[in-house]
Amino acid sequence: MIEKARPQALFFDFDGVLVDSALTKTQGFISLFKDYNGGIIDEIVRHHRRNGGISRVEKIRYAHDQIIGKPLTKKELGLWAGQYSELVVEKVIKAPWIKGAREFLDSCPKDIKIFVISGTPEPELKHVLQKREMALYFDEILGSPVGKPDHIRMLLEKYRLDPGECIFIGDALTDYHAALETGLHFIGIQGEVDFPEGTLTLPDCRDLSSAMETIFAG
Repeated sequence: MIEKARPQALFFDFDGVLVDSALTKTQGFISLFKDYNGGIIDEIVRHHRRNGGISRVEKIRYAHDQIIGKPLTKKELGLWAGQYSELVVEKVIKAPWIKGAREFLDSCPKDIKIFVISGTPEPELKHVLQKREMALYFDEILGSPVGKPDHIRMLLEKYRLDPGECIFIGDALTDYHAALETGLHFIGIQGEVDFPEGTLTLPDCRDLSSAMETIFAG
């Protein structure tokens, strides 16, 4: 991996970055809103894809408030979010790894801190990683409802990390902006998002080590 210069820590998003589950999450929204007409479903899916990395609770709330036009009570919102979890959890547990991700984690030096920060509800995220036998790779596993920038700031302080010596690896604009807001370097894993011009991007994790070397070469 990195010989001359290493990051202090790596911050990974989960879906679409480590595990090929982004399509599963999209299909979950299609199934969840299957009783609505195609136009509404299409708009909900567009919103979901434009806002990767944001909590499904916020997406479901937006769908009902802004697209369907019938806001949910707090209890109803919880029920809808629970239905979504039932649609996706087992499929995410069985989803394949993103190419190169497992090999990268297996070879990563032990002195580098590694975190997962996801928009998935934290209890569900931890359950999925335990079932996939992935939890052992990470020093912390953090999810919603806390936002990614807040998680990053907490980890930087807790582990006394220099943000300029850390990298966020994500596949969504929310990941990019979380890195920008907190001073982390960023590597985009290319999925359905066009990152700003000049962003270091990869199709998957197979060249992640080389990309990290590029960041710290200067």
